[in-house]
Amino acid sequence: MKKVLFIASTGGHLNELMQLEPLFKKYDYTIITEKDKTNENLKEKYEKRLYFLPYGTRAKLFTYIFKYFYLCLKTIYLYFKIRPNVVVTTGTHTAGPMCIMGKIFGSKIIYIETFANRNKKTATGKLIYKIADLFIVQWEEMLELYPKAVYGGSIY
Repeated sequence: MKKVLFIASTGGHLNELMQLEPLFKKYDYTIITEKDKTNENLKEKYEKRLYFLPYGTRAKLFTYIFKYFYLCLKTIYLYFKIRPNVVVTTGTHTAGPMCIMGKIFGSKIIYIETFANRNKKTATGKLIYKIADLFIVQWEEMLELYPKAVYGGSIY
């Protein structure tokens, strides 16, 4: 059975990722997100299939730099612990390092650009577009910005 890693930052990106929950049963899946008060309850439901990365915001740049460095180290550890065949993400900065690790070590990368953007690229989208095996947009207008993308429609 394929190992699929579903990863997203907390908030709207995680909310979008969780719309893919029907797919979880079809794979040996793992979920990774940032830990915050809004998603602590996920641990009860997903138990050993859920891992948390540190939550950081660029609004607090000084501490963010250290948290992001730790996030990158933990990403390396989790990648080799999970060894996914596929990495599926809705973004954002939390997912970037995992997608890069996955690409380096042979995982397929599936990136779903956020529904929140209808006519501008996200920073992570710009980065991952270059390495994604499948890049999905939720708005047809986004195909102009990402010509090699696939229009998948809304995941809501």
